Amino acid sequence: MSNLTFTMIKPDAVRNGNIGNILQMINNAGFRIVAMKYTRLSLDQAGKFYEVHKERPFYGELTEFMSSGSIVAAILEKENAVADFRTLIGATNPAQAEEGTIRKKYATSIGENAVHGSDSDENALIEGAFFFSGLERF
Repeated sequence: MSNLTFTMIKPDAVRNGNIGNILQMINNAGFRIVAMKYTRLSLDQAGKFYEVHKERPFYGELTEFMSSGSIVAAILEKENAVADFRTLIGATNPAQAEEGTIRKKYATSIGENAVHGSDSDENALIEGAFFFSGLERF
């Protein structure tokens, strides 16, 4: 089990001014930010990042959305990081997310669900490496 996970604050949450609130929730949950950057994905970069979903019907919509505005990418550290962060963000559908989760508070729909969180230790390492070199981690 890794003590790292990866997250992105998605374009909807950035547009809605929720970066600070989401980062505060992450800090309050005991995560340490190892690396962080404010950036924007091109359509091609979004396609590469979400390539695992290429055959899924929502792939085109997802990559269009993820390249529609700025994001905040971050690597987070905490014991049991992946599972604890998945709990903190809540269900993909904000209508089904538990009270007090990031998605319950800041997501507007299944498609615009405020944050991405790695779903496994392996994907956390892959996703973190997509955005950050070793020199960018502290």
